[in-house]
Amino acid sequence: MKFTEFKNSIEKELLAHPSGFTWLELRDRLSLPYDHPCQTWVARLEEEIDLVRKERIHGAFVWKIKPSKE
Repeated sequence: MKFTEFKNSIEKELLAHPSGFTWLELRDRLSLPYDHPCQTWVARLEEEIDLVRKERIHGAFVWKIKPSKE
């Protein structure tokens, strides 16, 4: 899987579900081939699609796309 495929699938899923998902939920929903997310790719997602990971559910970060300021 290339980064652009990863990014597009994550972005599409998070835009469709603004309340967000944990990594495990995203991985399972999207059938991603990774046990853990690549931190380099996560940093790129934070820059490119405004990914935020702050809230926690049972110790796991919730991935969301920061709402745009319109």
